[in-house]
Amino acid sequence: MNRFEAFVSLNRVREIGSTRLKRLLEIFGRPENILKVSPCHLSAVSGIGEKIAHKIHSLKEEDLQREFTFAKKLNLKILTLEDRDYPTNLRYIPDPPIVLYVKGDIQREDRLAIGIVGSRRATFYGLTQAERFASELSERGFTIVSGLARGIDTYAHKGALKRKGRTLAIMGSGFKHIYPEENIGLVEDISESGAVISEFPLDTLPFKENFPCRNRVISGLSLGVLVAEATQTSGALITANFALEQGREVFALPGKVDSPNSVGTLSLIKEGAKLVSCVDDILEELNLGTGFRREAVPQPVRRKNPGLKDAEHLVYSLISNERILLDDIVEKTNMDISKISDILLRLQMKRLVQQLPGKQFVRINAA
Repeated sequence: MNRFEAFVSLNRVREIGSTRLKRLLEIFGRPENILKVSPCHLSAVSGIGEKIAHKIHSLKEEDLQREFTFAKKLNLKILTLEDRDYPTNLRYIPDPPIVLYVKGDIQREDRLAIGIVGSRRATFYGLTQAERFASELSERGFTIVSGLARGIDTYAHKGALKRKGRTLAIMGSGFKHIYPEENIGLVEDISESGAVISEFPLDTLPFKENFPCRNRVISGLSLGVLVAEATQTSGALITANFALEQGREVFALPGKVDSPNSVGTLSLIKEGAKLVSCVDDILEELNLGTGFRREAVPQPVRRKNPGLKDAEHLVYSLISNERILLDDIVEKTNMDISKISDILLRLQMKRLVQQLPGKQFVRINAA
């Protein structure tokens, strides 16, 4: 079994996660080695215990091969954390998925993404606004990320598709059990102009506990999350909390003050979420400017002669493949933070620099 196969096999033990996997790799070196270790040695690792150790030891290669065979039939790609095509935005969240099953294509342009989430039992107002924001953001060049659920999610995906935009659908189940079933056709549509993504093995049922995991992926792939409509107990609020933990922006639509479907969004606004009524409100909060519109086909940047101005050269020279904080750039350049922010935005638009959660920046490797 090679390294890639070992990662996919270990992902079948749902309790492992990237945090426990990192701990196991620190001790045993390679993922293949983890599969060869006795349950006794595995259970001795902090956070593993007998139950998880037994599950790891019980993994069978024939089950893995069946997984690969079925994935091929469904025309799925399988990415691991070590894959160069693994989404950059997602890679740096606290607990990124070990494996992603992908139907369709995740593209570089999907880094410019907004998540749109909300209630399954949404009102006409909520559905209309979700579709409107998704459509208008798509026209500006944003990828729309949502969770394929009934209600707001479905209308967000459809809003993007309506404008021939890109959309990513994150599932809370494996591809053998697409949920809800009425969105099977939507899955096909999305995969043709975006991607449907799941971190779960193919035979995973849509258990309730899967959906918070899915929600962290929605926010992890996005620059910010728009909660279109939410009750007090809506899962969309979980996505908003993940967004905050990951350093993403949180936006919320105001609704009727006496509507149960507005309680969640109004609560978010009280707690500091950005109240938005139009797409320009989102663009302003992201420091992109109200006139922002990404070109349909971004042109590759030539790194040898990027044509930067002096101030841009200075800031760019401080950014490497290692993450650097915005505050550190300000300190080293002795420039005003607003000027630095403008320069960083220009560098991002020239596809020289990538912003990571927590106002950190890295260079984008040359293509």
